[in-house]
Amino acid sequence: MMRKLLTVALSGTFAFSANLAANEDTTQAYIDQLTSMGFPAPKESQLVHIPPTMADLEEADIHPELKKVIRKGYDLFTNTQQLRGENVFNNMNCSSCHLGEGRMPFSAPIWPAAVTLPGYRGKNGHVNNLEERIAGCFTYSMNGKPLEYGSDNMLALSAYHQWLATGVEMYPKQPIYGRGFPAPERPAELSYANGEKLYEENCAVCHQEDGSGLRVDGHTVFPAPWGDMSNNWGAGIVRLFTAAGFIKNNMPLGQPNSLSDQEAWDIAFYMDSQERPQDPRYTGDVKETLEQFGPTFHKHSMYGQVREHDGKVLADHDNTGEKPFLKPDTIRSRNFD
Repeated sequence: MMRKLLTVALSGTFAFSANLAANEDTTQAYIDQLTSMGFPAPKESQLVHIPPTMADLEEADIHPELKKVIRKGYDLFTNTQQLRGENVFNNMNCSSCHLGEGRMPFSAPIWPAAVTLPGYRGKNGHVNNLEERIAGCFTYSMNGKPLEYGSDNMLALSAYHQWLATGVEMYPKQPIYGRGFPAPERPAELSYANGEKLYEENCAVCHQEDGSGLRVDGHTVFPAPWGDMSNNWGAGIVRLFTAAGFIKNNMPLGQPNSLSDQEAWDIAFYMDSQERPQDPRYTGDVKETLEQFGPTFHKHSMYGQVREHDGKVLADHDNTGEKPFLKPDTIRSRNFD
């Protein structure tokens, strides 16, 4: 399979170089480097795509104005904090979760969204386009207010997503290799105490013991895994399997797949048992909200659950962090009845 490829630098852990005219040999070398890091080899039925880089963009035969827009999208993706106080109300960047500039396999690479949307999303129960998917990240992961649909910034972020999908057909029939945060099988029992111990040993050096993360001169170096400066209770990573998949495949940074499956799940259990800003879908009552979203989204989270070691009911509050509102006005239903 022919793939276009340039130098790749992913989250400081993965570097891969090839000629502009990539072939099956370079694709295999790409796969070999991933498997050497503990990732599974792709199945024969899976689509392997190596996204183009920003260096590749400079040599691309596209209009200079389009290049400018894609560069802006990249800048917003890797430094979303420039929208702090307007669209972002915590310490997150898009690249805090989607590592390697959104290109890293097994770290929810963003290019699949560009070729699988519009598509149905169970989280909000209707068909979403790419802009609405990005809006969801701002609403939940950024604990913020989505960019206006059709705005310059939304166009730029969409263009960056689509640039990374260069060469991939729309609605690919093959399953996508490295998509999302694939979680290891859940162990029979999860341990809060072991998760706390493992977090202190492996995670606190970057993310701090209190989960506040690290900022230097107003720039986020390591994001906050919980607390007011983290994602809110509606973000995807509050689901235990999502957090476990992210941790297993990506953490500690530079040491992917170094934790056992049990360790990844225990850290996820500990991390997602801490408080954070309220879910924007909050009805005013945590039990009522859990009844509404428990059968779907929150059946995988600790939302509204009693924390065993101290009896605290998680998310039983109206705290929205630094955000001066609960629900952005862009959250809406959609149907074609």
